[in-house]
Amino acid sequence: MDLSLIQKDILITLITLYHQHSRPIKGEDIAEVIQRNPGTIRNQMQALKALELVDGVPGPKGGYNPTAKAYSVLNISQTEEDAEVPVTRNGELVPGVSAREIDFTTLCHPDVCQAVIRIMGSVKPFEIGDEITIGPTPVNKLLLRGEIFGKDEVQGALLLSISEMISLPKKPVRAYMSAPLRVLPTDATVDDAVRLFARAQINGAPVMDGETMRGILTASDVVRAFAAGTPGETPVTAVMTEDVVQVEADVRLFEVVRRFKEREIGRLIVVDQGRPIGILTKSDIIRVFPSS
Repeated sequence: MDLSLIQKDILITLITLYHQHSRPIKGEDIAEVIQRNPGTIRNQMQALKALELVDGVPGPKGGYNPTAKAYSVLNISQTEEDAEVPVTRNGELVPGVSAREIDFTTLCHPDVCQAVIRIMGSVKPFEIGDEITIGPTPVNKLLLRGEIFGKDEVQGALLLSISEMISLPKKPVRAYMSAPLRVLPTDATVDDAVRLFARAQINGAPVMDGETMRGILTASDVVRAFAAGTPGETPVTAVMTEDVVQVEADVRLFEVVRRFKEREIGRLIVVDQGRPIGILTKSDIIRVFPSS
């Protein structure tokens, strides 16, 4: 079946939005993504309905659903397990677009690494020279960054000159945390903390009241306390940070890296069913990524 370029754009965008929202998609939503007049979308939808590629759903919450025939015509898998692979442009997530295939074209070239990125959604929002990021991919957690040097609207593909390629760590944080966990009891003093930090060669420890975590004391907290003239006999509970950032032990490492930047922290406590079992620091994360 031969479809026009705009019909392919509409159909691919419909399928992409349908997978994202699991509901009928309005023509106005498609028009916004592919930057077309809503009237044009409505006219083309009548033709696509006649070709049995879309179903119309009436009512205020209605819109259009792709048919199984639409997937077949575009050679797109209809499996519900298909994962979305995000695409960001110049630092902003591109709505209605997901990478579905990465084809490396110059992987073995000593100076150039390029790829063809086939996407679900419209390539119209992208321009030559845009900096984009693809991923992470669902299985290998591959992340690509680079510059667009061409695009193919017929095939729905972007031509990417790759500047960076990273395989994000897939193991849970328990595989990278420091353990056993060194702790400070609530009746410990700041001097006690200094001795613990020196002996264990650490820069922070949670403050525990039995099995309950009350806060965390870091080397920065100690320095600020001494700078303010706080005596060494002061209880750690008076100078500790009460807001402790925690993460479950089975969460994958790449999912928590962003928290360090968002919360402006140097460490977080790893817990297993609420019980602290380890500590993860920026240094632990840096060691995971190979350096060249």
